[in-house]
Order: sequence, then C-alpha cells, then structure tokens
Amino acid sequence: MAKTNFQFEKRQRELAKKRKKEEKLRRKQEGLPDDTPENQEPAEGSEGAANDDAPPAVPAA
Repeated sequence: MAKTNFQFEKRQRELAKKRKKEEKLRRKQEGLPDDTPENQEPAEGSEGAANDDAPPAVPAA
C-alpha cells in the first residue's frame, strides 16, 4: 500500500486558505457591501409583515 504524502496535503490546504484570504481581500477592496445587518437595507415589507404574528416581547423580571 502506498504511503500518504502529508506534506502535499498540508501544502494544498495552505494554498486553499491563501486563495480564500486573497479573494476576501479583493472583494473588500472592490467596495462590495458587507453582509452585516446594519449595512443592509430591509426589503419592502419584510420587517413589518414578519413581526405582525409575533407576540410582544415581555421583559424577564
């Protein structure tokens, strides 16, 4: 049975991490919007319609 080449597998993982990091940096430099809720505008009717059926929040005492 052939021996597993752990160095090759490790190098492939490192390269994948590097590509992912570079892709994230490139998207950030292009000025694409963040995925944070504070920066996203709500879709039409999404906030009001979703909360109509929910019971009012009661603070815990």
